[in-house]
Amino acid sequence: MTSEIIDIFVKLGEKIKTLQEAPESTILYRAEMENRWFSLENLHIALKGISLFLQKEKLGQWFQMYDNETYKNAYKNAQISPKKIGVIMAGNIPAVGFHDLLCVLASGHELHAKLSTQDSALIQAFAEMLTEISPELAQKIHFVDRLNNLDAYIATGGDNSARYFQYYLGKKPNLIRQNRHSISILDGTEDRKDLQALGFDIFTFFGLGCRSIRKIFVPENYDFVPFFEANHLWNTVINNTKYANNYEYQRAVNLINLIPHLDNGFLLVKEHSALASPLAVLHYEFYKNEEDLTEKIETHADKLQLITAKNLQKTHLQNAIKNHIKHITPLGKAQSPELWDYADGADTMEFLFSL
Repeated sequence: MTSEIIDIFVKLGEKIKTLQEAPESTILYRAEMENRWFSLENLHIALKGISLFLQKEKLGQWFQMYDNETYKNAYKNAQISPKKIGVIMAGNIPAVGFHDLLCVLASGHELHAKLSTQDSALIQAFAEMLTEISPELAQKIHFVDRLNNLDAYIATGGDNSARYFQYYLGKKPNLIRQNRHSISILDGTEDRKDLQALGFDIFTFFGLGCRSIRKIFVPENYDFVPFFEANHLWNTVINNTKYANNYEYQRAVNLINLIPHLDNGFLLVKEHSALASPLAVLHYEFYKNEEDLTEKIETHADKLQLITAKNLQKTHLQNAIKNHIKHITPLGKAQSPELWDYADGADTMEFLFSL
Protein backbone atom coordinates (compact mmCIF):
# COMPACT_ATOMS: atom_id res chain seq x y z
CA MET A 1 0.00 0.00 0.00
CA THR A 2 1.26 3.44 -0.86
CA SER A 3 1.99 6.32 1.45
CA GLU A 4 -0.52 8.38 -0.53
CA ILE A 5 -3.55 6.78 1.10
CA ILE A 6 -1.96 7.27 4.53
CA ASP A 7 -1.42 10.96 3.83
CA ILE A 8 -5.05 11.34 2.72
CA PHE A 9 -6.42 9.88 5.94
CA VAL A 10 -3.93 11.78 8.10
CA LYS A 11 -5.31 14.98 6.57
CA LEU A 12 -8.83 13.74 7.23
CA GLY A 13 -7.87 13.15 10.87
CA GLU A 14 -6.68 16.75 11.10
CA LYS A 15 -10.00 17.99 9.69
CA ILE A 16 -11.94 15.84 12.13
CA LYS A 17 -9.85 17.18 14.99
CA THR A 18 -10.75 20.71 13.91
CA LEU A 19 -14.40 19.68 13.77
CA GLN A 20 -14.13 18.27 17.26
CA GLU A 21 -12.78 21.58 18.53
CA ALA A 22 -15.66 23.59 17.00
CA PRO A 23 -18.36 23.83 19.71
CA GLU A 24 -20.92 25.34 17.32
CA SER A 25 -20.33 22.92 14.47
CA THR A 26 -23.29 22.61 12.12
CA ILE A 27 -22.29 19.01 11.38
CA LEU A 28 -22.41 18.05 15.05
CA TYR A 29 -25.73 19.83 15.44
CA ARG A 30 -27.16 17.86 12.50
CA ALA A 31 -25.85 14.61 13.94
CA GLU A 32 -27.43 15.36 17.32
CA MET A 33 -30.76 16.26 15.72
CA GLU A 34 -30.64 13.06 13.65
CA ASN A 35 -30.16 10.85 16.68
CA ARG A 36 -30.99 12.05 20.18
CA TRP A 37 -28.68 9.41 21.66
CA PHE A 38 -25.80 11.36 20.08
CA SER A 39 -25.19 13.89 22.83
CA LEU A 40 -22.56 16.54 22.15
CA GLU A 41 -20.31 14.90 24.75
CA ASN A 42 -20.53 11.51 23.06
CA LEU A 43 -20.01 13.06 19.62
CA HIS A 44 -16.78 14.62 20.84
CA ILE A 45 -15.63 11.30 22.32
CA ALA A 46 -16.29 9.54 19.01
CA LEU A 47 -14.53 12.22 16.96
CA LYS A 48 -11.55 12.20 19.30
CA GLY A 49 -11.23 8.43 18.93
CA ILE A 50 -11.28 8.64 15.13
CA SER A 51 -8.81 11.53 14.97
CA LEU A 52 -6.43 9.65 17.28
CA PHE A 53 -6.21 6.59 15.07
CA LEU A 54 -5.96 8.67 11.90
CA GLN A 55 -2.39 9.55 12.77
CA LYS A 56 0.54 8.72 10.54
CA GLU A 57 2.17 6.44 13.08
CA LYS A 58 -1.05 4.54 13.82
CA LEU A 59 -1.98 4.13 10.15
CA GLY A 60 1.56 3.04 9.32
CA GLN A 61 1.48 0.46 12.12
CA TRP A 62 -1.85 -0.84 10.86
CA PHE A 63 -0.72 -1.07 7.23
CA GLN A 64 2.48 -2.78 8.36
CA MET A 65 0.32 -5.75 9.42
CA TYR A 66 -0.40 -6.32 5.71
CA ASP A 67 3.11 -5.66 4.43
CA ASN A 68 3.86 -8.86 2.56
CA GLU A 69 3.72 -9.90 -1.09
CA THR A 70 0.25 -11.45 -0.85
CA TYR A 71 -1.36 -8.29 0.49
CA LYS A 72 0.72 -6.02 -1.72
CA ASN A 73 -0.41 -7.88 -4.83
CA ALA A 74 -4.01 -7.82 -3.64
CA TYR A 75 -3.77 -4.05 -3.16
CA LYS A 76 -2.32 -3.55 -6.65
CA ASN A 77 -5.09 -5.67 -8.16
CA ALA A 78 -7.70 -3.68 -6.25
CA GLN A 79 -6.28 -0.44 -7.61
CA ILE A 80 -6.36 -1.76 -11.17
CA SER A 81 -9.72 -3.49 -10.91
CA PRO A 82 -11.50 -2.43 -7.71
CA LYS A 83 -14.40 -4.49 -6.42
CA LYS A 84 -17.70 -2.85 -5.58
CA ILE A 85 -18.18 -3.37 -1.86
CA GLY A 86 -21.65 -2.96 -0.40
CA VAL A 87 -21.59 -1.86 3.22
CA ILE A 88 -24.68 -1.81 5.44
CA MET A 89 -23.76 0.56 8.24
CA ALA A 90 -25.10 0.53 11.78
CA GLY A 91 -26.17 3.66 13.65
CA ASN A 92 -25.97 2.80 17.32
CA ILE A 93 -23.02 5.08 18.17
CA PRO A 94 -21.62 8.13 16.35
CA ALA A 95 -19.77 7.33 13.10
CA VAL A 96 -19.69 3.61 13.90
CA GLY A 97 -19.56 2.84 10.17
CA PHE A 98 -16.47 4.93 9.55
CA HIS A 99 -14.03 2.06 10.10
CA ASP A 100 -15.63 0.09 7.27
CA LEU A 101 -15.41 3.13 5.01
CA LEU A 102 -11.73 3.43 5.88
CA CYS A 103 -11.05 -0.26 5.27
CA VAL A 104 -12.76 -0.34 1.88
CA LEU A 105 -10.93 2.72 0.58
CA ALA A 106 -7.60 1.78 2.18
CA SER A 107 -7.72 -1.64 0.48
CA GLY A 108 -8.22 0.00 -2.91
CA HIS A 109 -11.85 -0.95 -3.46
CA GLU A 110 -15.00 1.04 -4.19
CA LEU A 111 -17.48 1.84 -1.43
CA HIS A 112 -21.23 1.51 -1.91
CA ALA A 113 -22.72 2.31 1.48
CA LYS A 114 -26.26 2.14 2.76
CA LEU A 115 -26.20 4.57 5.66
CA SER A 116 -28.22 4.20 8.81
CA THR A 117 -30.95 6.83 9.10
CA GLN A 118 -29.68 7.26 12.66
CA ASP A 119 -26.12 8.13 11.64
CA SER A 120 -25.79 9.64 8.17
CA ALA A 121 -24.69 13.22 8.88
CA LEU A 122 -21.21 12.37 10.19
CA ILE A 123 -20.39 9.74 7.57
CA GLN A 124 -21.48 12.02 4.74
CA ALA A 125 -19.46 14.88 6.22
CA PHE A 126 -16.35 12.71 6.40
CA ALA A 127 -16.85 11.64 2.79
CA GLU A 128 -17.08 15.28 1.70
CA MET A 129 -13.86 16.03 3.57
CA LEU A 130 -12.15 13.11 1.86
CA THR A 131 -13.15 14.25 -1.62
CA GLU A 132 -11.92 17.76 -0.81
CA ILE A 133 -8.55 16.26 0.14
CA SER A 134 -8.48 13.83 -2.78
CA PRO A 135 -11.04 14.56 -5.55
CA GLU A 136 -10.25 11.19 -7.15
CA LEU A 137 -11.96 9.45 -4.22
CA ALA A 138 -15.30 10.89 -5.34
CA GLN A 139 -15.39 8.07 -7.89
CA LYS A 140 -14.95 5.49 -5.13
CA ILE A 141 -17.54 6.67 -2.59
CA HIS A 142 -21.23 6.08 -3.26
CA PHE A 143 -24.14 6.40 -0.83
CA VAL A 144 -27.08 4.36 -2.05
CA ASP A 145 -30.54 3.21 -0.98
CA ARG A 146 -30.20 -0.29 -2.43
CA LEU A 147 -27.19 -2.59 -2.62
CA ASN A 148 -27.77 -4.53 -5.82
CA ASN A 149 -25.34 -6.43 -8.05
CA LEU A 150 -22.21 -5.72 -6.06
CA ASP A 151 -19.12 -7.90 -5.71
CA ALA A 152 -19.05 -8.36 -1.93
CA TYR A 153 -20.84 -7.21 1.19
CA ILE A 154 -20.10 -6.10 4.73
CA ALA A 155 -23.07 -5.84 7.08
CA THR A 156 -23.44 -5.00 10.75
CA GLY A 157 -26.55 -5.71 12.79
CA GLY A 158 -28.10 -7.84 15.48
CA ASP A 159 -28.47 -11.61 15.42
CA ASN A 160 -31.86 -11.40 13.69
CA SER A 161 -30.52 -8.95 11.11
CA ALA A 162 -27.55 -11.22 10.50
CA ARG A 163 -29.84 -14.08 9.49
CA TYR A 164 -31.64 -11.73 7.10
CA PHE A 165 -28.34 -10.51 5.66
CA GLN A 166 -27.07 -14.07 5.25
CA TYR A 167 -30.21 -15.07 3.37
CA TYR A 168 -30.05 -12.18 0.91
CA LEU A 169 -26.30 -11.62 0.66
CA GLY A 170 -24.98 -15.12 1.24
CA LYS A 171 -24.40 -15.90 -2.45
CA LYS A 172 -21.65 -13.29 -2.65
CA PRO A 173 -18.49 -12.99 -0.53
CA ASN A 174 -19.60 -11.42 2.71
CA LEU A 175 -18.58 -10.35 6.19
CA ILE A 176 -21.67 -10.31 8.39
CA ARG A 177 -21.36 -9.24 12.00
CA GLN A 178 -23.73 -10.25 14.79
CA ASN A 179 -24.37 -9.16 18.35
CA ARG A 180 -21.31 -9.05 20.57
CA HIS A 181 -21.10 -8.04 24.21
CA SER A 182 -18.40 -6.77 26.54
CA ILE A 183 -17.81 -7.58 30.19
CA SER A 184 -15.61 -6.47 33.03
CA ILE A 185 -14.00 -8.66 35.66
CA LEU A 186 -13.34 -7.19 39.11
CA ASP A 187 -11.36 -8.86 41.87
CA GLY A 188 -12.05 -6.37 44.68
CA THR A 189 -8.65 -4.63 44.56
CA GLU A 190 -9.87 -1.80 42.34
CA ASP A 191 -9.49 1.70 43.78
CA ARG A 192 -11.66 4.75 43.15
CA LYS A 193 -9.75 5.67 40.00
CA ASP A 194 -10.17 2.15 38.60
CA LEU A 195 -13.91 2.17 39.29
CA GLN A 196 -14.30 5.57 37.65
CA ALA A 197 -12.51 4.18 34.60
CA LEU A 198 -14.99 1.30 34.59
CA GLY A 199 -17.76 3.92 34.66
CA PHE A 200 -16.40 5.39 31.44
CA ASP A 201 -16.70 1.94 29.85
CA ILE A 202 -20.28 1.58 31.11
CA PHE A 203 -21.78 5.02 30.46
CA THR A 204 -20.03 6.28 27.32
CA PHE A 205 -22.49 6.23 24.41
CA PHE A 206 -25.13 5.37 27.07
CA GLY A 207 -24.10 1.71 26.85
CA LEU A 208 -25.27 1.34 23.24
CA GLY A 209 -22.05 -0.03 21.70
CA CYS A 210 -20.77 -3.58 21.47
CA ARG A 211 -17.75 -2.37 23.43
CA SER A 212 -19.93 -0.97 26.22
CA ILE A 213 -19.75 -2.87 29.50
CA ARG A 214 -23.20 -4.21 30.31
CA LYS A 215 -22.15 -6.95 32.74
CA ILE A 216 -19.53 -7.35 35.45
CA PHE A 217 -18.22 -10.43 37.23
CA VAL A 218 -17.42 -9.85 40.89
CA PRO A 219 -16.14 -12.05 43.75
CA GLU A 220 -18.65 -13.33 46.28
CA ASN A 221 -19.63 -10.79 48.95
CA TYR A 222 -18.48 -7.92 46.73
CA ASP A 223 -19.19 -4.49 48.22
CA PHE A 224 -20.93 -2.24 45.67
CA VAL A 225 -20.74 0.91 47.80
CA PRO A 226 -17.30 2.02 46.48
CA PHE A 227 -18.52 1.35 42.92
CA PHE A 228 -21.54 3.64 43.37
CA GLU A 229 -19.53 6.32 45.17
CA ALA A 230 -16.87 6.39 42.46
CA ASN A 231 -19.39 6.62 39.64
CA HIS A 232 -21.64 9.33 41.01
CA LEU A 233 -19.97 11.71 38.54
CA TRP A 234 -21.90 9.95 35.74
CA ASN A 235 -25.26 11.02 37.15
CA THR A 236 -25.71 13.50 34.28
CA VAL A 237 -26.71 10.63 31.95
CA ILE A 238 -30.17 10.88 33.45
CA ASN A 239 -30.52 14.32 31.82
CA ASN A 240 -30.84 12.59 28.45
CA THR A 241 -34.57 12.05 27.94
CA LYS A 242 -34.19 8.77 26.06
CA TYR A 243 -31.88 7.35 28.74
CA ALA A 244 -34.17 8.60 31.53
CA ASN A 245 -37.18 6.94 29.91
CA ASN A 246 -35.33 3.61 29.79
CA TYR A 247 -34.21 3.99 33.41
CA GLU A 248 -37.73 4.78 34.65
CA TYR A 249 -39.24 1.90 32.70
CA GLN A 250 -36.68 -0.64 33.95
CA ARG A 251 -37.02 0.66 37.49
CA ALA A 252 -40.78 0.19 37.35
CA VAL A 253 -40.42 -3.34 35.94
CA ASN A 254 -38.07 -4.35 38.74
CA LEU A 255 -40.19 -2.78 41.47
CA ILE A 256 -43.50 -4.21 40.24
CA ASN A 257 -42.03 -7.68 39.86
CA LEU A 258 -40.18 -7.48 43.19
CA ILE A 259 -36.85 -8.17 41.48
CA PRO A 260 -33.92 -7.53 43.86
CA HIS A 261 -31.69 -4.76 42.55
CA LEU A 262 -29.49 -1.83 43.51
CA ASP A 263 -30.43 1.69 42.41
CA ASN A 264 -28.41 4.90 42.60
CA GLY A 265 -30.91 7.12 40.81
CA PHE A 266 -29.51 6.67 37.30
CA LEU A 267 -28.34 3.05 37.06
CA LEU A 268 -29.96 -0.21 38.12
CA VAL A 269 -27.59 -3.00 39.09
CA LYS A 270 -28.96 -6.52 39.42
CA GLU A 271 -27.75 -10.09 39.52
CA HIS A 272 -28.37 -11.86 36.21
CA SER A 273 -26.65 -14.58 34.17
CA ALA A 274 -27.22 -12.91 30.77
CA LEU A 275 -24.44 -10.93 29.08
CA ALA A 276 -26.77 -8.36 27.55
CA SER A 277 -28.66 -6.05 29.86
CA PRO A 278 -31.38 -3.51 29.09
CA LEU A 279 -30.32 0.11 28.78
CA ALA A 280 -29.78 1.80 32.15
CA VAL A 281 -29.22 -1.64 33.72
CA LEU A 282 -25.92 -3.31 34.62
CA HIS A 283 -25.90 -7.06 35.22
CA TYR A 284 -23.54 -8.63 37.69
CA GLU A 285 -22.67 -12.21 38.51
CA PHE A 286 -20.69 -13.57 41.43
CA TYR A 287 -17.83 -16.01 41.00
CA LYS A 288 -16.47 -18.26 43.71
CA ASN A 289 -12.94 -18.83 42.48
CA GLU A 290 -10.81 -18.93 39.36
CA GLU A 291 -12.31 -22.21 38.14
CA ASP A 292 -15.83 -20.91 38.54
CA LEU A 293 -14.97 -17.68 36.70
CA THR A 294 -13.32 -19.62 33.90
CA GLU A 295 -16.43 -21.73 33.40
CA LYS A 296 -18.69 -18.66 33.34
CA ILE A 297 -16.54 -16.88 30.76
CA GLU A 298 -16.26 -19.92 28.52
CA THR A 299 -20.05 -20.20 28.49
CA HIS A 300 -20.19 -16.86 26.66
CA ALA A 301 -16.96 -17.14 24.67
CA ASP A 302 -18.54 -16.91 21.21
CA LYS A 303 -20.37 -13.70 22.10
CA LEU A 304 -17.54 -11.71 23.68
CA GLN A 305 -16.22 -8.55 22.07
CA LEU A 306 -13.85 -7.63 24.88
CA ILE A 307 -13.10 -7.97 28.58
CA THR A 308 -11.94 -5.04 30.71
CA ALA A 309 -10.03 -5.63 33.91
CA LYS A 310 -7.33 -4.18 36.15
CA ASN A 311 -4.00 -5.82 35.23
CA LEU A 312 -5.81 -9.14 34.99
CA GLN A 313 -2.88 -10.79 33.24
CA LYS A 314 -0.83 -10.34 36.42
CA THR A 315 -3.39 -11.40 39.02
CA HIS A 316 -4.41 -14.71 40.50
CA LEU A 317 -7.24 -14.79 37.92
CA GLN A 318 -4.87 -15.06 34.98
CA ASN A 319 -5.85 -18.62 34.06
CA ALA A 320 -9.51 -17.63 33.90
CA ILE A 321 -8.88 -15.54 30.81
CA LYS A 322 -5.92 -17.36 29.26
CA ASN A 323 -8.04 -18.29 26.22
CA HIS A 324 -9.22 -14.70 25.82
CA ILE A 325 -6.02 -12.66 26.07
CA LYS A 326 -6.82 -10.95 22.75
CA HIS A 327 -10.04 -9.65 24.31
CA ILE A 328 -8.40 -8.07 27.36
CA THR A 329 -8.48 -4.28 27.63
CA PRO A 330 -7.54 -2.10 30.62
CA LEU A 331 -10.34 -0.50 32.60
CA GLY A 332 -11.41 2.74 30.94
CA LYS A 333 -10.19 1.76 27.47
CA ALA A 334 -13.19 -0.18 26.17
CA GLN A 335 -14.29 2.76 24.02
CA SER A 336 -10.81 3.43 22.63
CA PRO A 337 -10.25 0.72 20.00
CA GLU A 338 -7.18 0.61 17.80
CA LEU A 339 -7.48 0.32 14.03
CA TRP A 340 -6.80 -3.40 14.26
CA ASP A 341 -9.44 -4.05 16.94
CA TYR A 342 -12.00 -5.45 14.51
CA ALA A 343 -15.63 -5.94 15.43
CA ASP A 344 -16.46 -9.63 16.01
CA GLY A 345 -12.71 -10.27 15.78
CA ALA A 346 -13.12 -10.58 12.00
CA ASP A 347 -10.24 -8.92 10.10
CA THR A 348 -12.01 -6.61 7.67
CA MET A 349 -8.85 -5.83 5.69
CA GLU A 350 -8.02 -9.50 5.29
CA PHE A 351 -11.54 -10.09 3.94
CA LEU A 352 -11.21 -7.22 1.47
CA PHE A 353 -7.77 -8.34 0.30
CA SER A 354 -9.08 -11.86 -0.28
CA LEU A 355 -11.55 -10.77 -2.96
